[in-house]
Amino acid sequence: MKLTLSEYRDKVLGCWTGKNIGGVLGAPYEAKRQLNDISFYAQDLSAGPPPNDDLDLQMVWLMAVEKYGRNVNASILGEYWLSYIVPNWAEYGIGKANLKAGLVPPLSGYIENQYRNSCGCFIRSELWACLAPGHPEIAVRYAYEDGIVDHAGEGVLGEVFCAALESAAFAESDQKTLIDIALSYIPADSAVARCVKKAVTCYESGFDLAKARKEIHNEAPGTFGVIGRSETNATKEEGFAMGEAGFDAPENVAYVIAGWLYGEGDFGDSLCKAVAFGEDTDCTAATLGALLGILKGASNLPEKWVAPINDKITTLCIDRTTPMSIPATVTELSDRLMRATPMFLGAAFCDVFSKGGYTIETLPKDKLKYEKEKYIKGHIAPPECMETPLDELLTQPTVVRYPFSTHSVHVDAGEPFFSADVPKKIRVQVVNPNLFNHPMWCRIKAYAPEGVRLVSNAEYIMPLNVLYGEKAEAVFEVDAAAFTGGKLEILFDVSIEGRHTATPVKVVLFRR
Repeated sequence: MKLTLSEYRDKVLGCWTGKNIGGVLGAPYEAKRQLNDISFYAQDLSAGPPPNDDLDLQMVWLMAVEKYGRNVNASILGEYWLSYIVPNWAEYGIGKANLKAGLVPPLSGYIENQYRNSCGCFIRSELWACLAPGHPEIAVRYAYEDGIVDHAGEGVLGEVFCAALESAAFAESDQKTLIDIALSYIPADSAVARCVKKAVTCYESGFDLAKARKEIHNEAPGTFGVIGRSETNATKEEGFAMGEAGFDAPENVAYVIAGWLYGEGDFGDSLCKAVAFGEDTDCTAATLGALLGILKGASNLPEKWVAPINDKITTLCIDRTTPMSIPATVTELSDRLMRATPMFLGAAFCDVFSKGGYTIETLPKDKLKYEKEKYIKGHIAPPECMETPLDELLTQPTVVRYPFSTHSVHVDAGEPFFSADVPKKIRVQVVNPNLFNHPMWCRIKAYAPEGVRLVSNAEYIMPLNVLYGEKAEAVFEVDAAAFTGGKLEILFDVSIEGRHTATPVKVVLFRR
């Protein structure tokens, strides 16, 4: 399927317009556990829309994409986060603190982060969907890189689900099919998947909004709707289970789907029903607004909803004291993104020489679902299959991956802590990305500070084949009994024999 430039622009503009509308609509009801009865904006919008952090963060990410293109990754996004993002609340603050301490993604989003399963990253999925329209397999990998900066687990799964859903919506419009496509990208037993399936079941069973709300909540209870309440007040609504603080993405992603289902195709009614469920209402309505904007296009959004926003974007989370170019309108944001798409998507899927502007080749509808390719171990496979499988990325929160031009290095030290009593094991893998179609030898050498003894060898030299699934792996064991510092840094020099590229990797551990 080909998207013309005009079709693509209509959908991208619809995405950001719908995002802005939903965020404004849901803002007054945020963090309230109640069944909301609304039909239109509750605010006075004569002076323009209020700030929307669901948009803020993605505009900063767009700046990174404009500079780095497809090379953008979690490390780069983390640097942009530290440079340009102001808030220090919940997962945002913990992620920033971990980055400043030297913990790289995915550890920055995982370690000591009670809010890693919260809503703060599924609201950032639209950028990746719009940059990879009709290519959910591309969109979800960048959504993963985005999410692991300050989230892990169900939080990241929420963003992966939404990115797949929104990207596929550029090529598919059937509601049930789109939900099935998005579910294929996350584990079937995850809380996000269970809650989404519960939303579908509630709608198909004819449950009213009140019953559906309770059923979805109790499938994976969150606490966003009771923030700031005493335990007595928080549990006063009969039949609502109390969840773990910060475990909020699963039910709120499901409320996006429930609003879509119960709205039955009507833009305004769908957003109002998403808000009706309560909890993180600005996020649920904004995400649903973006999805519906992609499906309908800006040209088909109701004027009564579009006009009060007047195309304006008001920022909240961005440090405007630093020199940067932030879009002031939805139109400017859409146009900036569209200029970055050919570079991001690449010549294989974007024809910049098409008459009337570039066109985008989306995946065929029967290829939008995630299917892990299974090649025969011990044979040479296509280069694209050497990427880390998505299911591994989503289930290995302590594995840090460093991509280099000749190879990738995967480091797993478990949680980044050490003690004087127990030696610490660090697994280092060198992965051949199949860029060079011949076997290689790799060398891994560890450098530790004074007071740290390497129980294992300090250096390993190993063959690295080009066959599918082949990796070179060494396990280093360090004894820090004589180390007196509180922060331990170990350097691993990973090199390919006969290649000039230097690839040092640092592991940071904290005393516990």
